[in-house]
Amino acid sequence: MRYARLLTGTALAVAAGALAVPASAAPGPPAGGLEIRPATVTPGTTVTVNTTACGSGGTATGDASAVGAGTFTLAPSTHPESSETAAGRFEVPPSAQPGTYEIVAKCSGSGGSGAKNKKVAGDLMVTITSTAAAGERQQQLPKGHVKTGVGGALGPDPVQTAAGVAALAVAAAGGTWLLHRRARGDRI
Repeated sequence: MRYARLLTGTALAVAAGALAVPASAAPGPPAGGLEIRPATVTPGTTVTVNTTACGSGGTATGDASAVGAGTFTLAPSTHPESSETAAGRFEVPPSAQPGTYEIVAKCSGSGGSGAKNKKVAGDLMVTITSTAAAGERQQQLPKGHVKTGVGGALGPDPVQTAAGVAALAVAAAGGTWLLHRRARGDRI
């Protein structure tokens, strides 16, 4: 009994601690890193890249030449709540081969706290098919009649359907007759 209370108390303490984690500790853009959305793409997809490493008002030059997309610019965000974020976009070329590619950004501009010339990187995974398309392909519905061996109301053979219904009716009548005899006290 003592062990059960000890385990219950420990579990409640862990749960309370998990709930007390501030919202700022929730997963989000990596602090000072390069956030790539979506991180897994198919060739021809437009990718958005964000970083907070360049500081407020900072810009960056992105390099996606590893995947064949060349360079792109990351500009300061126009949203007041994300004034520390520099964002940019590039398109993965249709000729990109499947694999994992490193995307790099080098800070420039007026970013504060020594952010100039700072490099950040993130990984981009290119696949042949998107995970959404693969999920749709697996969601195929069955076609045709269910092969249960008895037939069905819409089955191809009405004679077998009638025989099955008749067998069920005989079984139900026989069961009712046996229960009635048992209730009267007759021996079987």
